[in-house]
Amino acid sequence: MVDDVNDMLYDTFKDLLDKHTPAEAVKRIEMFGAAPETLQWIRERHESDCLRIKELEEPRSAVIGNRDTWYTGPREGDKCWPALVGLLEQDGWPQEPAIRSLDESSTRIVSLLNHPLEPAFSTRGLVVGYVQSGKTTSFTAVTAKAVDRGYKLIIVLAGIHNGLRRQTQARLMKQLVEPNPTLWTQMTGLDDDFHPTQNPASYFGKSNKTRVLCVVKKNKHVLEKLTKWLAGAKDYLQDCPALIIDDEADQASVATPTINPLILGILGSLPRSAYVGYTASPFANLLIDPAAADLYPKDFIVNLPKPQGHFGTEVLFGRYALDGEDPEDVDDGHDMIRSIPDADIDAVRPRNREETEGFEPFITDTLRDSVHYFWLATAARRVRGTGNPHSTMLIHTSVNTVVHNSFHPPLEHLRSTTRARLSEPALLAQLRSLWDRETERVPAEDFGEQKVPFDMLLEQLPGVLDRCRIIMDNSSSEARLDYENGPVTAIAVGGNTLSRGLTLEGLSVSYFVRAVSAYDTLLQMGRWFGFRNGYADLPRIWMTDELARWFRHLATVETEMRRDIDVYLTEDETPMSFTVRLRTHPNLRVTAVAKMRDAVTAASSFGGKRVQTHYFHTNAEWLAENAEAARELVGSAQEQAVRTDDRTSEGRYLLREVPHELVLDFLENYHFHEDSVETDGKLISDYIRKRVRTAGELSRWNIAIVGNPLRAAQDAFEFAPGISVGRVTRARIAAEHGTSARADFADIKTLMSRRDAAVDLTGEVSGLDEAAIKRARRKELPGTGLLVLYPIDKTSRPAPAKKLRAPLDAEAHVIGVGLVFPEPTGADSEVSRYITADLSDVVLEEEDFSALEVDA
Repeated sequence: MVDDVNDMLYDTFKDLLDKHTPAEAVKRIEMFGAAPETLQWIRERHESDCLRIKELEEPRSAVIGNRDTWYTGPREGDKCWPALVGLLEQDGWPQEPAIRSLDESSTRIVSLLNHPLEPAFSTRGLVVGYVQSGKTTSFTAVTAKAVDRGYKLIIVLAGIHNGLRRQTQARLMKQLVEPNPTLWTQMTGLDDDFHPTQNPASYFGKSNKTRVLCVVKKNKHVLEKLTKWLAGAKDYLQDCPALIIDDEADQASVATPTINPLILGILGSLPRSAYVGYTASPFANLLIDPAAADLYPKDFIVNLPKPQGHFGTEVLFGRYALDGEDPEDVDDGHDMIRSIPDADIDAVRPRNREETEGFEPFITDTLRDSVHYFWLATAARRVRGTGNPHSTMLIHTSVNTVVHNSFHPPLEHLRSTTRARLSEPALLAQLRSLWDRETERVPAEDFGEQKVPFDMLLEQLPGVLDRCRIIMDNSSSEARLDYENGPVTAIAVGGNTLSRGLTLEGLSVSYFVRAVSAYDTLLQMGRWFGFRNGYADLPRIWMTDELARWFRHLATVETEMRRDIDVYLTEDETPMSFTVRLRTHPNLRVTAVAKMRDAVTAASSFGGKRVQTHYFHTNAEWLAENAEAARELVGSAQEQAVRTDDRTSEGRYLLREVPHELVLDFLENYHFHEDSVETDGKLISDYIRKRVRTAGELSRWNIAIVGNPLRAAQDAFEFAPGISVGRVTRARIAAEHGTSARADFADIKTLMSRRDAAVDLTGEVSGLDEAAIKRARRKELPGTGLLVLYPIDKTSRPAPAKKLRAPLDAEAHVIGVGLVFPEPTGADSEVSRYITADLSDVVLEEEDFSALEVDA
């Protein structure tokens, strides 16, 4: 009986939370005559419910210490969240794991907002997702739950272009407004950005129970009108809890002379406001000065989990092993990247601004193949009849609208002539060969699909060609991708309007040559990331080899950044003590220069880390000098090592307790590839000197040679008299079929295995994981460094199963180097690397922010 009464009182308490804070709700229950022990039971149960939300494994979050969790999840009587769930179920979302994951993550985010009835608050939060991973659905769910609890004004800052603003408006209208039309007042529409109305105060008076929705561009004139309109309701805003969602929060919001002050001004005019930024590329947001009165996420940072089935940077491009990972566990990515030769670039993009006017693109072989493949893949999807009904191709060669528009005539000509020649045996043979080649390289069975035979897709091909539209989607064109009126088949040529936030439905093929200067811009331009249900085997990307390398580096940066974030989120860090390392690239900035004004010199420490070479020149002179540096090191180490372990029968040789001066001499003589920012010889040398000087560590090193057992004299690499091992094989990442590899360059991706990092430990090491190796080194070799030399065969043919690898084909044998640094016994030494880049030799196009100033 007592339990029933308590449960009834707790239900009453939860109902009171709609109009009162938790503390006030308890006082109201006390006024009903509840006993002190009952009130304590209610408090403890509420705290238990809150603790359950706080301790959710996903999403991980960093939270300022004194923030209360008040929201414990949806309740009976809610309107917006149940309606959203119903629509998602109609769209085929399964309860497990999709809807449950969305429910948990959005509940956690809402719990980090302030209770809407607190008298004053100004929250700053950041939600980090993945490109094209459902961030819009996440903030729609957060908005639904916040509105169900009393937030009254919803402002969504939807990018800087009309396309994304319109798409966001359509989503929110469908999923929030239309299920509960009497609950909402819309200040923006599908085709109308914000236009002020008379008497703004009437929307916010206590008698008006509707919620106000504004979906606006980050545009100077729009935000000025919104600011002025809100000022007209100044006396009523004290009673108006507001949620501001900043979609693509790293774009235009940070360090811009107009948009940033306007956003801050809007937030300053709202006594009760919660600002939540959403982005997949938080580089700029995490470089804001936390001490400044800006948009730094001082209250919380949430890291959304990667959704099941999401195609991301790493899946497509592969990445390099991070410190502590076994290279064998890191995939090379899918074989979906096709190479555009450098010779083709001038045919699809003007070399400079002077060539822009009058530019006429030429349909190169690679562009023709990409378009033909798009039509074939679309026909195959029609045969399957599953997944997204839309099919889109993206062509992105330039930011310039004149260049975009110039593509329409040649692409339309290609479409019409292909349609007219479909019965010609020569064209059919060409298309069949392309289809068979592509489906052999990426077997459908690897993705749980069945290959569509060419003869079956051929039946659908005429209809695909007839329905295919060539759309110039840019800031100067009126044509737009419109997915709201039936299935779309389209080739979209564009620039910035297609490179931020906008979802390209059913994206199957991309042709991409535009180079940019910053991580965030490059990552956001990858519209091919996302979900490919029913056609996961069919996406292809045509791009230059240089861009593919940049994306592979970016995949490594992104993975490392997210791992850093997760480390902080599991170590009880708050956003105010939160710092994320961002490894640099010689041709890429972390973000735009203005956004980096608060970045400081990054301090690098190598304690407990592994460093290894994976980029090499392939010319004989460069390689010979490295071989000579390795022989000099081994020869000197022979004379000065305390002892040696001859394991040449296993292909290994150890020289123990070598003076660090020999290692420093080697680092001065050995050439690290200039593109390999992880292996900066000067930085490593500075670190060794500093740690020897300040901590008395790294004064002694073990030098290991790791090769193969010597089976024939011709396989030998001699480091010194009596020290010879067989050469190892390290194949390079392959250039695209039909294109030549980059001259004088090889990327082997991984050099060291986990076992190699334990080569100087005693006892059995084959079963040790990374953590166990570090523990063993700390116990057995504290303060001792390990330098590993690898003699790599100049030919190095890959195993047949390694489809994405090619022979190394260097002019001489290669010396790879790995260094294993011991964990420091005290505070680690640090050496500095600046976040900067030399862009003098790179042809780049920056993001176009002219849309920020256009009258709208």
